[in-house]
Amino acid sequence: MKVSIIGGGGLVGSCTAFALQTGKIVRQIALLDANTELAAGQALDLLHGSSLMADQVITSGSYEHIPTSDLICITAGLRRKPDESRLDLINRNVDLFLGILENIQRSGCKRDATVLVVSNPVDVLTYLAAERLDLPPARVLGLGTQLDTIRFRALIAEQLAAPPTQVKALILGEHGDSMVPIWSSATIAGLPLEKFPGWNAHLAGELYTRTKGSGAEVIKKKGGAGFAVGLAIQEVIEAIALDRHAILPVSSVQRGCYGIRDVALSVPTLVGAAGVLGTVEVELWPKEVQALRKSGQVLRQTVDAVLDRLKGAK
Repeated sequence: MKVSIIGGGGLVGSCTAFALQTGKIVRQIALLDANTELAAGQALDLLHGSSLMADQVITSGSYEHIPTSDLICITAGLRRKPDESRLDLINRNVDLFLGILENIQRSGCKRDATVLVVSNPVDVLTYLAAERLDLPPARVLGLGTQLDTIRFRALIAEQLAAPPTQVKALILGEHGDSMVPIWSSATIAGLPLEKFPGWNAHLAGELYTRTKGSGAEVIKKKGGAGFAVGLAIQEVIEAIALDRHAILPVSSVQRGCYGIRDVALSVPTLVGAAGVLGTVEVELWPKEVQALRKSGQVLRQTVDAVLDRLKGAK
């Protein structure tokens, strides 16, 4: 598999490339960036360690890599300016993203390629990519709450002094303020989390709040997330590369799961070689289903605002 990372010179893109290199699964990694010199430097740094990793081809460049790419991972994005509203940032990122989609189309993306959207607002951009790219809908997905989920598990493990790999818990819905913690199925080593020693409702609220604010916390302390998001992306890409049929909380345009339609958000999703193979509507607590539908409504309002602006700009 050849993976091209758009925004490969930046923190998220380069951490993704490193995670894929250490995973030793994908055959080719191409770093694409508007700053070609930065992307070339990142590729060279990775290349220098290749003899300790795997027999991979690591390159850099621009959209000339798109026609031969099996998976295109879009990580490029803009950061919020001082005093800028969330919607203003969304609009700027939408404009940048639509330019990227046009370049992908113009370059000749393969019909059986998969596009993984990481740039924020990931759910809105995933929806736009599914609408605008000439690809089967299943071939377009977003990172969604995959990152929130691994953060959630790590924080639960830290709080309860449990092995992180034995914590199973999900965040669904929007990658944003309306994300939904799924407590009904959360376990540690197969034991229900709600019955675990030291667990209580107050602690649950604290962990959800900290998970929701994790991105901002990392940005404040080090300028931006890189390592964890790279690993989150790696899990999705390798599920596709190995046709794992893994159930992951990734974003795709919904067509009825939990009664949600015509909006991209995260539900339990079967991921394999063809992208989104299906969704798994597991039983949730009624209040979780209600919150998930509410998250869909919030996202639909944002999508409508973006589409209205784009129509007005024509």
